[in-house]
Amino acid sequence: MIDEVPKHKQLILFDGVCNLCNSSVLFVIKRDKKDKFLFAPLQSDIGKTVIQKFNIDTEKTDSILLYNPQKNKLTYKSTAALLIAKHLGFPTNVLSIFIIVPAFIRNWVYNYIAKNRYKWYGKKEACMIPTPELKSKFLA
Repeated sequence: MIDEVPKHKQLILFDGVCNLCNSSVLFVIKRDKKDKFLFAPLQSDIGKTVIQKFNIDTEKTDSILLYNPQKNKLTYKSTAALLIAKHLGFPTNVLSIFIIVPAFIRNWVYNYIAKNRYKWYGKKEACMIPTPELKSKFLA
């Protein structure tokens, strides 16, 4: 299943019931001019496969994961967000400069937002269903 991700793409795994996460996915899709990313909810079969393969504790990391099949590498939290931003073109790619900030500081901010995301932005009953135009960007 994880082999479905083409080597020239990266897979963004996100919390499919989180309104903030769904908005973030649409933000990335709109700015992904080089067609670099594919998407799947953490709750999907491929999401569960990646979580299991990399032994991710979903109690500690439950928001965003970035899988790079070329390097067989998984990044998460603020590092994943900044590596995604790096590929989105100006001015969003400028945010990637924050990678120089130590991860424990970046992740403190990230964790605070992640912990409050349902309270601030709400939660859906089920994962987002992509429109027909966006379906090719999603793996189930």
